[in-house]
Amino acid sequence: MHTHSTASDGTLSPAELVRAASRAGLDVLAITDHDTTAGWEPAVRALPPGLRLVRGAELSCRWSGTEPAVPLHLLAYLFDPGHPELVDELARVRAAREERGERIVALLRADGIDVSWPDILAGAGGGTVGRPHIAQALIRAGLVGSTGEAFGPDWLGERYRLPKEDIDVFRAVRLVRAAGGVPVFAHPRATRRGRVVPDELIADLAAAGLAGLEADHEDHSPAEQAHVRALAADLGLLVTGSSDFHGTHKTVQLGAFTTGAEAYERIVDAGVTEVASG
Repeated sequence: MHTHSTASDGTLSPAELVRAASRAGLDVLAITDHDTTAGWEPAVRALPPGLRLVRGAELSCRWSGTEPAVPLHLLAYLFDPGHPELVDELARVRAAREERGERIVALLRADGIDVSWPDILAGAGGGTVGRPHIAQALIRAGLVGSTGEAFGPDWLGERYRLPKEDIDVFRAVRLVRAAGGVPVFAHPRATRRGRVVPDELIADLAAAGLAGLEADHEDHSPAEQAHVRALAADLGLLVTGSSDFHGTHKTVQLGAFTTGAEAYERIVDAGVTEVASG
């Protein structure tokens, strides 16, 4: 219920992604590229027999209740891709991602690091540009050995990290609901990624329309998974699990974490877009 293709920062094309899901023995796959629906159509066209596709996106959000603001990710499932306000907001965020990427490359070049913005754009292949694309340029230049190293404090994790213009998380929840979609908070307790928000904020988001929490995720410890499940039970939210698969940009395998049938059915029942079947 949470995967990425070359439409954003994954390494498999949408067609390759659905075929890989079928080979992995999955019966349902969600394509949730960052701030874009560009992978939906090619994924549907290539859908293998027996695989159902949940069309979604992962929205780049922020919570401004503390300083600096906390970046968050909101999974949006089965929404109307033509909803005008959501379309405009996603286009704004994609443009901000590209602007940030170009500024990061300028900082790297100012320090004598030979990376090329046109090469990074070419590597993105028209997909939503993100830091993983810059990480790949650093790897190609022999400056780091892995994406994980590129995201360390000496590189894109701190020294060359810049903020981007994300969507206020309450606005994002409202937009997804207005577009007929189902909003689920991605990896909400992943302390290894950085700061997390208080449970009180999640309760407020639930009151605003948040539908679920992603509990089973590679960046959640067993204790964090249990915390998320307990919080979801208290708030009446559904619980998902997923690999957050990015292809070779991450080591996690497709289908490493899965979502229960009951939660999946709740998402299907609440969404406005039908699940595609192969």
